[in-house]
Amino acid sequence: MTFAAFLKDKVLFLLLQIILMALLFFFLSVTGYPKANTVLILVCWILTVAIWLILKYRDRRRYFGRMEMILDEVDQRYLLGELMPASYHLEDQLYRDMIRKANKSMIERVRRSEDAGKEYREYIESWVHEIKTPITAVDLMCANHKDELTDRIRKENRRIEDFVDMALYYARSDEVYKDYMIRQVRISDIVSEVLSRDKQYLIGNGVHLDVDCQDEVYTDRKWIGFILHQILQNAVKYRKGEHPYIKIFSEKKEGGVRLTVEDDGIGIREEELSRIFEKGFTGSNGRKIHASTGMGLYLSQKLCRKLGIRLYARSLPGEWTKLILEFPVSTYLSKL
Repeated sequence: MTFAAFLKDKVLFLLLQIILMALLFFFLSVTGYPKANTVLILVCWILTVAIWLILKYRDRRRYFGRMEMILDEVDQRYLLGELMPASYHLEDQLYRDMIRKANKSMIERVRRSEDAGKEYREYIESWVHEIKTPITAVDLMCANHKDELTDRIRKENRRIEDFVDMALYYARSDEVYKDYMIRQVRISDIVSEVLSRDKQYLIGNGVHLDVDCQDEVYTDRKWIGFILHQILQNAVKYRKGEHPYIKIFSEKKEGGVRLTVEDDGIGIREEELSRIFEKGFTGSNGRKIHASTGMGLYLSQKLCRKLGIRLYARSLPGEWTKLILEFPVSTYLSKL
């Protein structure tokens, strides 16, 4: 709060003082009061008002400075009404009471919203578990009665399962800490599980694979498997030829391990590379492929941030694309 702003707020008070001084000067002049004494009275009045304004400004500036400090130090700024410093000014007390009432109403509304969101997430998780039963049943029936039609049904059924899994992981993405378990795992084991699950999809699209992942990392096996599945899906979806080539390899680096999934697909434009992890972004490539949703990489990036993993992309349009995961290794874990 500047002194100029403070004076602007007191403009009516200052105007009243000026009017009163003018009336006093006029009255004393009419009654024949000595001019020197009149000037002395006005000077004393002006000094008194000036001192009062300075002291008042310092007091208000100190009060609001404390409030700004409180706002900077707390995360839940909506609790300002509870943390406001005490004040002898009636208006400050009234403002504090009104802010407290407003905050209480807001907190209750947020709590209701959080409860509704929690109930919705629980419903989604329950629905996913229930829908997986008929999905598995359809897959088994197609496997026991193999022909061209059941192969097509099985392929579409697998797509349904992928979308259902995405819905489940999206519902849990804000509360990853409740579901993950950090352990030492071999990257090759996770990759093998993902490739085994996606075997039919990869074979059906003529994918050639080159895998070299001998390093170990500390992470959650299930969540990383989901992320790798999304990356592989994109690599196949945006392939360039009939027989796409995908290379998966890991390498040690200072402070961690780098896992790279490289493909020889259509690539990503340089101006779009920084946006591929945005929610719903499909880019120019996505407009050519109607199956693109723009959710796979967004969700993968969100989960990576929760797990403390860096996920980024490199690409040369028309030549190749690399999705890179960097797993940090702490000093403590490296000694185990």
